[in-house]
Amino acid sequence: EVQLVESGGGLVQAGGSLRLSCAASGFTFDDYAIGWFRQAPGKEREGVSVISRGDGTTYYADSVKGRFTISSDTAKNTVYLQMNSLKPEDTAVYYCAADSSYRRVVASYRHLEVWGQGTLVTVSS
Repeated sequence: EVQLVESGGGLVQAGGSLRLSCAASGFTFDDYAIGWFRQAPGKEREGVSVISRGDGTTYYADSVKGRFTISSDTAKNTVYLQMNSLKPEDTAVYYCAADSSYRRVVASYRHLEVWGQGTLVTVSS
């Protein structure tokens, strides 16, 4: 079964850090782009960061540049999102998604091939 499982969410104070993990099973990341998305209550899902497993190309939304870092561990078939200097506006459910097209992942959350179930990040002020 093709599956993505996120973990690492939780409650943190503003200025703190969390590291999210996205573990794949049933397929290998090598031919996929992996994106992190988030959805706050009442808001549309938005892209946060993307990594191309093929060449390591990365993308960050302007709102997280300089604070978040995406990385991958081939041996563990896992992608990470290190989140530093967290702000209350980072509060959301964070999802990872996989798709064979890096451009498609960067462009939109719609029509991506595989999704995880999400992990909640809450940043208190």
